[in-house]
Amino acid sequence: MIFGYAPEKIRKDFPALNKGIIYLDNACMTLKPLQVIDKMNEYYREYPSCGGRSSHAWAMKVEEQVAEARMRVQKFLNARSANEIIFTRNATESINLVARGLPLKEGDEIILSSKEHNSNLIPWLRLAKEKGIVLVVVPSNLDNTFSCEQLKRLITKRTKLVSIVHISNLDGVVNPVKEITFIAHKAGVPVLIDAAQSAPHMPLDVTKIGCDFLALSGHKMLGPTGTGVLYGTQGALARLIPLVSGGGTVISSTYTSFVEDKVPERFEAGLQDYAGIIGLGEACNYLKKIGLTTIEKHEQKLNCRVTEQLEKEPYLEIIGPKDYRQRSGIVSFNIRGLDPLNVARLLSSQNIAVRGGMHCVHSWFNEKRMKGSVRASFYLYNTEAEADTFVKAVKGLVQLRA
Repeated sequence: MIFGYAPEKIRKDFPALNKGIIYLDNACMTLKPLQVIDKMNEYYREYPSCGGRSSHAWAMKVEEQVAEARMRVQKFLNARSANEIIFTRNATESINLVARGLPLKEGDEIILSSKEHNSNLIPWLRLAKEKGIVLVVVPSNLDNTFSCEQLKRLITKRTKLVSIVHISNLDGVVNPVKEITFIAHKAGVPVLIDAAQSAPHMPLDVTKIGCDFLALSGHKMLGPTGTGVLYGTQGALARLIPLVSGGGTVISSTYTSFVEDKVPERFEAGLQDYAGIIGLGEACNYLKKIGLTTIEKHEQKLNCRVTEQLEKEPYLEIIGPKDYRQRSGIVSFNIRGLDPLNVARLLSSQNIAVRGGMHCVHSWFNEKRMKGSVRASFYLYNTEAEADTFVKAVKGLVQLRA
């Protein structure tokens, strides 16, 4: 236990855990507690109506609940204003909103890390193809950690944005985003942080980080699928061109012109996923009650337990730094001679859910000429007993290989 925290006490909140599965695929998506499910059902049962359009009681209740959810996300990120919170479908859409909203032109440079998820790579590759922007990749250190020295050397007068993942979903490495932001801002360059993997697992403070934009996905932090957030400072958001326009984004229109609504409404086009947004607010509330520091320490404890038992296994290699504290709640590994997809399937046959493959970081694996890896990722409801069962199963596969 950590600070009195025992995952066994909250497992009753997660009905999916009654299925007998050891769920270690949390980097892909986390399970949903009853509190989030009930809050979403409350919308459909009690006030299933439009927000921001109608004037009746149900509609006003929707507006109230969405405003409450926006404030919960604001507090979750320690943003200065609820108006800095834009609701999207996921981190992918949030990053695309920035990529398409910035006034980029041919020759402008975007700096990325070498381990970006496709969500923070493909949008920029498309712009390279369409507009001629240039992608600059910061090579990792030998232990797969981020190189701030390389970043300093690569920033030029043509750099228009540094867009960096906070926690790599490949190996769990935590990038020094505060230092990255400081370096970029010193050169007058704005920063976008992909926090899809960090928001569920550690305290986030956008004011202390100092970033201009931050993207996250609800489905990775106990929230509903199809929900996400783009945080942006008011100045940064004011400079963005909306990705989608239409109903809910304007104050007025004629046959020849329109007047845009204020931020954040101008970025939230059309009828929103009210149940999802309200559920995401409840997920933030649930996580805050447990405490992100408590969650972070619990995951590190499980990572330590697994790493210490697997790191000396023959034929098994853990990807990333040897120090488990540098890999948050992720253990990504390969068993020599075994396809990672097959390893994941074999573990699934023992009711252990992990992920095998390239984890949407094809660029890194293709450069290394690797088929992928097996990834186990822990969360607040995983137990030491589950970690030990996972280790025993993996050791059994290693013995088969031997």
